[in-house]
Amino acid sequence: MRVPFRLIGGVLVATLLTQVTACGSIFYPDRRGQIDGKIDPAIAVLDAVGLLFYIIPGLIAFAVDFTTGAIYFEPGKTAQVDPEKLKDAVGVDGKIDNRKLQTILEHELGRSFPLDDPRLIQSKGSAQQLAMFGLQPAA
Repeated sequence: MRVPFRLIGGVLVATLLTQVTACGSIFYPDRRGQIDGKIDPAIAVLDAVGLLFYIIPGLIAFAVDFTTGAIYFEPGKTAQVDPEKLKDAVGVDGKIDNRKLQTILEHELGRSFPLDDPRLIQSKGSAQQLAMFGLQPAA
């Protein structure tokens, strides 16, 4: 009869410890030390799950994540590609070849972008936007 109680107690202690240490601090230890920023909804939801099951550990999870800054997205995470390299994706008629653009982005940034997705919204640029990047309209 003692073994089931120890098993249940062990599971309960493990669950409480994971909630007390907070989700964001466990999953993203590199985010600690931030003061503010955009809140990561995934971490906020995981902390809120702790509120559903255990009020006090859920509040502690939120408090730890806000105090350490682990609940915020990393600031300044941007990706940039040299505009000269992007010229290869533009055809003579001024239209962009999505396959060439996708290859350039994957090579330069190391990430895959679904440029063939039908939900992708493409907008036309203006001469002012090109001038902002130091480019001349060539079409």
